Amino acid sequence: MDYAVQTAADGLRVTLAGRMTLVDHEKFRAVVESIERMQGERCVFDLSGLEFVDSSGLGMFLIARDVALPKNVEIELFGAQESVRRILQIAKFQTLFRVTP
Repeated sequence: MDYAVQTAADGLRVTLAGRMTLVDHEKFRAVVESIERMQGERCVFDLSGLEFVDSSGLGMFLIARDVALPKNVEIELFGAQESVRRILQIAKFQTLFRVTP
């Protein structure tokens, strides 16, 4: 998985690309730390470059959510490709996150 974190006017924009699997857990810690330090009320994950996410990857999003909730930060999962969108739907992530096309 490749990632980039950018500061936005209302919070953060995190761009993910490639495959998000268990081996990316350590890398994702940097994203979580960015959420911990962020100012603003919104964190958008741009998933348009993400080709695959496994159950460990889904768990990483849940960790990000756990960090964001006490800060009243909304997490949005944006632009997922069809295969990733299907996994998010099966996991019912639309009940936990704002999921947008």
